[in-house]
Amino acid sequence: MILPRYRIAASGIGGAGKGLFLEEDVAAGRIVTAPDAIDRTWSLAQITASPELQVQLYAAARWFEDRYTLSPDWPDECYINHSFEPSGLWHLGFVFAARDLPTGTEITVDYRHLLAPGQEEDFIDSATGEKIIGLSWADSLATSTRALASLLAGAAI
Repeated sequence: MILPRYRIAASGIGGAGKGLFLEEDVAAGRIVTAPDAIDRTWSLAQITASPELQVQLYAAARWFEDRYTLSPDWPDECYINHSFEPSGLWHLGFVFAARDLPTGTEITVDYRHLLAPGQEEDFIDSATGEKIIGLSWADSLATSTRALASLLAGAAI
Protein backbone atom coordinates (compact mmCIF):
# COMPACT_ATOMS: atom_id res chain seq x y z
CA MET A 1 0.00 0.00 0.00
CA ILE A 2 1.47 3.31 -1.08
CA LEU A 3 0.25 6.08 1.21
CA PRO A 4 1.13 9.40 -0.49
CA ARG A 5 -0.06 10.31 -3.95
CA TYR A 6 2.41 9.01 -6.51
CA ARG A 7 3.05 8.28 -10.15
CA ILE A 8 5.03 5.68 -12.05
CA ALA A 9 7.38 7.19 -14.64
CA ALA A 10 10.78 6.68 -16.25
CA SER A 11 13.39 6.36 -13.50
CA GLY A 12 16.23 8.83 -13.16
CA ILE A 13 18.50 5.86 -12.39
CA GLY A 14 20.35 4.54 -15.43
CA GLY A 15 19.12 1.10 -16.47
CA ALA A 16 16.33 1.02 -13.88
CA GLY A 17 13.35 1.32 -16.22
CA LYS A 18 10.46 2.88 -14.34
CA GLY A 19 10.40 4.37 -10.86
CA LEU A 20 7.91 5.46 -8.20
CA PHE A 21 7.71 9.26 -7.77
CA LEU A 22 5.96 11.30 -5.10
CA GLU A 23 3.13 13.60 -6.12
CA GLU A 24 3.16 15.36 -2.75
CA ASP A 25 5.71 16.37 -0.13
CA VAL A 26 6.44 13.74 2.53
CA ALA A 27 8.05 14.65 5.85
CA ALA A 28 11.04 12.73 7.21
CA GLY A 29 9.96 9.67 9.16
CA ARG A 30 6.51 9.36 7.57
CA ILE A 31 5.50 6.00 6.12
CA VAL A 32 5.63 5.93 2.32
CA THR A 33 4.62 2.28 1.84
CA ALA A 34 3.14 -0.29 4.21
CA PRO A 35 2.60 -4.03 3.80
CA ASP A 36 -0.83 -5.15 2.68
CA ALA A 37 -2.45 -8.15 1.00
CA ILE A 38 0.33 -10.50 2.08
CA ASP A 39 -1.26 -13.89 2.37
CA ARG A 40 1.87 -16.05 2.27
CA THR A 41 5.61 -16.03 2.89
CA TRP A 42 8.19 -18.67 2.02
CA SER A 43 11.61 -19.57 3.36
CA LEU A 44 14.50 -19.21 0.94
CA ALA A 45 14.90 -23.02 1.05
CA GLN A 46 11.27 -23.45 -0.06
CA ILE A 47 11.77 -21.01 -2.93
CA THR A 48 14.99 -22.57 -4.19
CA ALA A 49 13.65 -26.14 -3.82
CA SER A 50 10.58 -25.49 -5.98
CA PRO A 51 11.05 -24.96 -9.72
CA GLU A 52 7.73 -23.06 -9.78
CA LEU A 53 8.87 -20.67 -7.04
CA GLN A 54 12.53 -20.46 -8.07
CA VAL A 55 11.65 -18.80 -11.41
CA GLN A 56 9.99 -16.05 -9.35
CA LEU A 57 13.12 -15.31 -7.26
CA TYR A 58 13.55 -12.05 -9.20
CA ALA A 59 10.31 -10.87 -7.53
CA ALA A 60 11.28 -11.87 -3.98
CA ALA A 61 11.52 -9.48 -1.04
CA ARG A 62 12.66 -10.44 2.46
CA TRP A 63 10.19 -9.28 5.10
CA PHE A 64 11.70 -10.80 8.25
CA GLU A 65 14.24 -13.43 9.22
CA ASP A 66 14.13 -16.09 6.47
CA ARG A 67 10.65 -15.24 5.15
CA TYR A 68 10.10 -13.85 1.66
CA THR A 69 7.18 -12.80 -0.47
CA LEU A 70 7.01 -13.27 -4.22
CA SER A 71 5.27 -10.60 -6.32
CA PRO A 72 5.44 -11.66 -9.98
CA ASP A 73 2.27 -9.60 -10.63
CA TRP A 74 4.53 -6.52 -10.11
CA PRO A 75 2.42 -4.15 -7.98
CA ASP A 76 3.38 -0.47 -8.03
CA GLU A 77 5.57 -0.90 -4.91
CA CYS A 78 7.89 -2.95 -7.13
CA TYR A 79 8.85 0.26 -8.96
CA ILE A 80 10.85 1.35 -5.91
CA ASN A 81 14.43 1.17 -7.16
CA HIS A 82 17.75 0.61 -5.40
CA SER A 83 20.18 3.19 -4.08
CA PHE A 84 22.98 3.09 -1.53
CA GLU A 85 21.83 6.63 -0.63
CA PRO A 86 18.09 5.95 -0.64
CA SER A 87 15.22 8.37 -0.22
CA GLY A 88 13.36 5.69 1.72
CA LEU A 89 14.32 3.47 4.64
CA TRP A 90 13.18 -0.17 4.40
CA HIS A 91 12.29 -1.52 7.85
CA LEU A 92 10.27 -4.72 8.33
CA GLY A 93 8.39 -4.21 5.08
CA PHE A 94 7.61 -0.54 5.67
CA VAL A 95 9.32 2.22 3.72
CA PHE A 96 9.83 5.42 5.72
CA ALA A 97 10.84 8.78 4.23
CA ALA A 98 14.57 8.94 5.00
CA ARG A 99 14.47 12.76 4.98
CA ASP A 100 12.01 15.45 3.97
CA LEU A 101 11.01 14.44 0.43
CA PRO A 102 9.63 17.06 -1.94
CA THR A 103 7.10 16.37 -4.66
CA GLY A 104 8.81 14.68 -7.59
CA THR A 105 11.26 12.64 -5.50
CA GLU A 106 11.90 9.12 -6.77
CA ILE A 107 11.53 6.62 -3.93
CA THR A 108 14.51 4.33 -3.54
CA VAL A 109 15.61 1.85 -0.89
CA ASP A 110 18.76 -0.12 -0.22
CA TYR A 111 18.04 -3.52 -1.78
CA ARG A 112 20.56 -5.22 0.52
CA HIS A 113 17.72 -5.36 3.09
CA LEU A 114 15.41 -7.21 0.67
CA LEU A 115 17.87 -9.81 -0.63
CA ALA A 116 18.80 -13.10 0.99
CA PRO A 117 22.05 -13.05 2.97
CA GLY A 118 24.93 -13.07 0.50
CA GLN A 119 22.60 -12.99 -2.51
CA GLU A 120 24.07 -10.79 -5.23
CA GLU A 121 21.69 -8.68 -7.31
CA ASP A 122 21.85 -9.19 -11.08
CA PHE A 123 22.94 -5.57 -11.56
CA ILE A 124 25.32 -3.17 -9.83
CA ASP A 125 24.58 0.14 -8.15
CA SER A 126 24.53 2.67 -10.98
CA ALA A 127 25.93 5.53 -8.87
CA THR A 128 28.87 3.69 -7.28
CA GLY A 129 29.44 0.66 -9.52
CA GLU A 130 29.40 -1.51 -6.38
CA LYS A 131 27.78 -4.92 -6.14
CA ILE A 132 24.48 -5.15 -4.25
CA ILE A 133 24.75 -8.09 -1.85
CA GLY A 134 22.09 -9.10 0.68
CA LEU A 135 22.74 -8.46 4.34
CA SER A 136 22.28 -11.06 7.06
CA TRP A 137 18.97 -10.75 8.89
CA ALA A 138 20.77 -9.59 12.06
CA ASP A 139 22.71 -6.89 10.17
CA SER A 140 19.64 -5.76 8.23
CA LEU A 141 17.47 -5.50 11.34
CA ALA A 142 20.15 -3.78 13.43
CA THR A 143 21.03 -1.29 10.69
CA SER A 144 17.45 -0.38 9.82
CA THR A 145 16.39 -0.19 13.49
CA ARG A 146 19.22 2.22 14.34
CA ALA A 147 18.49 4.31 11.24
CA LEU A 148 14.77 4.45 12.04
CA ALA A 149 15.37 5.37 15.69
CA SER A 150 17.71 8.14 14.61
CA LEU A 151 15.29 9.34 11.95
CA LEU A 152 12.31 9.42 14.32
CA ALA A 153 14.31 11.15 17.06
CA GLY A 154 14.81 14.10 14.72
CA ALA A 155 11.43 14.04 12.95
CA ALA A 156 8.32 15.93 13.92
CA ILE A 157 5.76 13.17 13.40
